[in-house]
Amino acid sequence: MRAGDLDAVAALEAELFGGEAWSPALLRAELAATQGRGADRHYIVVEDGADGEDRADGADAPRAILGYAGLWVGDGRGDADLLTIATAARARRLGLARAMLDHLIDRARGAGCGAVLLEARASNDAAQALYLSRGFTPIGRRRRYYSAPIEDAVVMRLALSEPGHQTTGAAERPAGVGPVGSEAV
Repeated sequence: MRAGDLDAVAALEAELFGGEAWSPALLRAELAATQGRGADRHYIVVEDGADGEDRADGADAPRAILGYAGLWVGDGRGDADLLTIATAARARRLGLARAMLDHLIDRARGAGCGAVLLEARASNDAAQALYLSRGFTPIGRRRRYYSAPIEDAVVMRLALSEPGHQTTGAAERPAGVGPVGSEAV
């Protein structure tokens, strides 16, 4: 995620998560945590290549953001935490969430993390199905974790040290997947 993505990410965040959306200030803080010596987060943004037409002044027109996802890895000695993964409604069922998730799993593995943890709304069957398909297993519930509306979270975990989990390689990722909390799949 780049600073130029923040307005579009904040708009998509508000559209998808309503009262639980991260504020623009929080998104700026998350971006800052991806940079510098103590960087402990990684965010990815997927843009729509069809919107990147040339403007009259010769610059590229801004591209629409189709999705974004973020991961906290800490110092790499513990477990990573999937902070957010979101896909615009018009871009769902195209494999973008899977590609972003696989990218972040690869980042966690590369950072030396032993597992990836996440929370998903108990009612979000699509997100849970995605996570299960990538090897995550439910390990518990957080009562009343979400507030708008109030709902439990299902806690899921993917052990990275176990053999058998395969993610897509960079060459297999959809075009537009490049190096920005909650899930909307």
